[in-house]
Amino acid sequence: MDIGRGIRLDRLELAGAFGDIGTDLPLIVGIILASGLDPASALIAFGVMQVSTALAYRMPMPVQPLKAMAAIVIAQKVAAPVLFGAGLAIGVIMLVISAAGLLDWLGRLVPKTVIRGVQFGLGLQLGLLACRDYIPAAGPRGLALAAVCFAVVLALGSHRRYPAALVVIAMGVVYAAVTGLDVGAIQRGFGLSWITVRTPAIPEVLTGLVLLALPQIPLSLGNSILATRQVAHDLFPDRHLGLRRIGLTYAAMNLVNPFIGGIPTCHGSGGMAGHYAFGGRTGGSVLLYGGLFLLIGLFFAGAFTEVIRVFPMPVLGVLLLGEALALMRLLSDVDRTGSNLAIALLVGLAAVGLPYGYLVGLVGGTAIERLSRDGRLRWFDDLR
Repeated sequence: MDIGRGIRLDRLELAGAFGDIGTDLPLIVGIILASGLDPASALIAFGVMQVSTALAYRMPMPVQPLKAMAAIVIAQKVAAPVLFGAGLAIGVIMLVISAAGLLDWLGRLVPKTVIRGVQFGLGLQLGLLACRDYIPAAGPRGLALAAVCFAVVLALGSHRRYPAALVVIAMGVVYAAVTGLDVGAIQRGFGLSWITVRTPAIPEVLTGLVLLALPQIPLSLGNSILATRQVAHDLFPDRHLGLRRIGLTYAAMNLVNPFIGGIPTCHGSGGMAGHYAFGGRTGGSVLLYGGLFLLIGLFFAGAFTEVIRVFPMPVLGVLLLGEALALMRLLSDVDRTGSNLAIALLVGLAAVGLPYGYLVGLVGGTAIERLSRDGRLRWFDDLR
């Protein structure tokens, strides 16, 4: 069903809606539990951001939790007020950077080879996370389930009648129902919920800036802005998407989230690749995805932890692995002459293996590429 220019609702868009859930859901759950967020506010806000982005872009432009920020919050049990302060801080920073035209300058400075390296690094990171943490999480039964799900993905591919993501999610629901889903807990958790409005205090903003926002900025510039624009250009070449627009919607989300109890969010190349890989071609996939979070937040927030407890992580791992492979495949269009492929691989490995790896990869990769282009690093060509 086509409900307007750039918004279609059908099986493929519904399948594409689950293309990013393997990344989002574990981070959202981890942040809610670690920081003590109100689940209803967090889920409703996340859904609102998805729906708003779908209507603004009318393409599968994803909304994701800020990954570096999420990792610190989960590891250090950062309290919710500091998280909200960090979201407001990074929203202001991104607004200034975007309005000043610095993103356009950065887009001209960083070559496509380096962006492909950032995407490869993120894909490798997500793939390792899926294979190390998600797929083995439920023991031998979980491994068997993951193997069957992966076989389904390979067999169905982009099948229009039976989209792979929907079949895999259905298998996860059946597995959860058979292995201990407490239907009574879900019934007891049903009820109307709403957001909690609040205002971050200046000390929370300053603490959040230092502790959470500054470590996030390099990843946001590399993946949320530059790489997302590149994936949009790759998948939708007829859409001329500007860096400033992506930066401004990133900023707008984080200027709103802290006041409604929402998790700080961004766009992301992996999310767009995931939506597309599983069938999303319009804003419909993001609209449906956001609607799911709105439904859960508004009516099932009280049962959220019960559902998460039993839903099989290996299924999320398979979806996450699909997103990772879609990202890493983008490396295939890097020119293999000269040092281009070596630079892209080096950027990707730096992003995964070094502290502040995305910053190191962006700066170092750009410098190496420019020196190589000028002929001052001819020895680097020997790394091919």
